[in-house]
Amino acid sequence: MPIDLSDYEKGEKFDGDYDEALKSAQERLSHIQAAYICRGARAILVFEGWDAAGKGGAIGRLTAELDPRYFEVWPIQAPTVEEKERHFLWRFWQKLPGASDINIFDRSWYGRVLVERVEGFASEAEWRRGYDEINEFEAQQRDCGTTIVKLFLHITQEEQDKRIRARLDHPWKRWKTGTEDFRNRARRDDYLAALQDMFDRTDTRWAPWKVFDANNKKAVRVAILNYVADRLSANVNMEPPALDPEVLKVAAEQIGYRAD
Repeated sequence: MPIDLSDYEKGEKFDGDYDEALKSAQERLSHIQAAYICRGARAILVFEGWDAAGKGGAIGRLTAELDPRYFEVWPIQAPTVEEKERHFLWRFWQKLPGASDINIFDRSWYGRVLVERVEGFASEAEWRRGYDEINEFEAQQRDCGTTIVKLFLHITQEEQDKRIRARLDHPWKRWKTGTEDFRNRARRDDYLAALQDMFDRTDTRWAPWKVFDANNKKAVRVAILNYVADRLSANVNMEPPALDPEVLKVAAEQIGYRAD
């Protein structure tokens, strides 16, 4: 079924105990990460969305209980001079997860068909070619055993404006908003058209998109954590690892440990 962003604008409040639901999802994610570590599995989480949609807040809650040695958050900004001299995917190949890792992209290679398309940083031939290049890139990751989870956080123009005003009023958050946010805001219709093409062309069976109504922060955070947990756990053996016999032997000798 085609993705229609207007279906994700209700902003319904979270129904339940938010703190308890968040804690439960975070604990579940920590167990899933342990499974990825023990099995040598790997995953990529792609976060895209409007400015002020809450990507950073969701990522912060998602990683709160994870072992920092086995995940990396990559905040993607404009490419450097060195990166511009190479294929646009070059800089992302260097950030892919190794065995046991979960790597999170706060914005991603989809900049080629979004901001680079809308703002004219890529030629029409380049961004049109980008759809196939991205699909092939993601298929390669899937074929080598990497789980790919792609999330888009949608908010209305009214909600975005409200959040931008709140940032500007907050002395320790106003740094998050720059002139480029207003440049992007002014071209919302162009971005909506680019987003529709992106969903139509890159919502693949091996790397589907999941859109979230992000107009209520608490509701979307819980929804994202549970969705990510479902997707990650579906692609790894969730049986707890057996205790290493050598570890058991040493533990018995030194601390008198006996397995039940």
